[in-house]
Amino acid sequence: MKPYWNQLNFKKKVPYEGRKDSEKISIIKIKLVHQIFDTINISLLVLSFTLLTLSFDSQRKWSNTYKTLSKTRAINDNLIDYISKIEAFYISELDSLNIYRKTKPQDLIYLDKLTEKKENTFKKNLSNFIEGFRDSKYQRGY
Repeated sequence: MKPYWNQLNFKKKVPYEGRKDSEKISIIKIKLVHQIFDTINISLLVLSFTLLTLSFDSQRKWSNTYKTLSKTRAINDNLIDYISKIEAFYISELDSLNIYRKTKPQDLIYLDKLTEKKENTFKKNLSNFIEGFRDSKYQRGY
C-alpha cells in the first residue's frame, strides 16, 4: 500500500490559456452568485420592512379597537348599575303597592270647587298706596 502523500495527482496541470478562460468563467460565476445573493438580501430587507410596517399598522388598529371596547365595557357597566337601581326602585314600588289599601268610591271625599275671587290689581295697588299715606309710610320732608 502506497502512502497518500506520495501521490502526485493533487493538482491538475492545465495549459496557460485554459487557466485564463477558467479564471474568467469563475470570476463571472462569482459575480453572478454575488448578484443573486445581493438581490435575495435586498428582497428580504424589503419584505421585512413591509411586514414591520403592516404589523405596526395592525397593532395601532388593535390598540384603537381595544380602547373602544374598554369604553364600551365601562358604559355597559354603568348601564347595568343604572338598570339594577331602577329595578330595585320598581320592585320597592310594587312591594309598597301591597301595603296601601285599594280605594272604593265610598272612601272618596268630594269637595266643592271654590270659586277664586279675582282682584283688580289697580285697585289693590291704589288701596296699598292710600294705606301707606295713612300709616305715614310715605312722608314728605321732615
